[in-house]
Amino acid sequence: MNGRPERFTAPANELLVERLRDGFGLTGTKVGCDTGQCGSCVVRLDGRSVKSCLVLTAAAVGSEVATIEGVTTPGGELNGLQEALRQEHGTQCGFCTPGMVMALGELVDNTAGGEAPTEPEIREWLTGNLCRCTGYHSVVRGVQRACAPSAPVEAAAASGASGQEG
Repeated sequence: MNGRPERFTAPANELLVERLRDGFGLTGTKVGCDTGQCGSCVVRLDGRSVKSCLVLTAAAVGSEVATIEGVTTPGGELNGLQEALRQEHGTQCGFCTPGMVMALGELVDNTAGGEAPTEPEIREWLTGNLCRCTGYHSVVRGVQRACAPSAPVEAAAASGASGQEG
């Protein structure tokens, strides 16, 4: 769990989201729809984003589970994607944010050092995450900023670049 081994006993019908929230107190993983449609419960299971409301805890035994609580840097700072989303105002109410960060983190990881994803590719990646506040425009800009090969997040912030269209 977030890089630490955990030992526990779970009922056979327990969902991973229940174990995370109720068993481990990792409440950053949200419960939204309970049907796998909203994406607020996304975590990374062995590096792949999954909806934890659709995964039995037993199916995750022996796997590396990463939650939003585990994505900050060792010093506690926001990671590059989180910082880019902050700079682009890619969050509003914040309910969907943990799930989006976990899902989009896989996209960012998959494109690291390669070609940045296009806007349609980012929007396609977001189809499993519902957001009622942002309209996704600022989220897309945040991902583009996080994936920009020539503009690290910190350098873009220092230069005053906003990435917003005028």
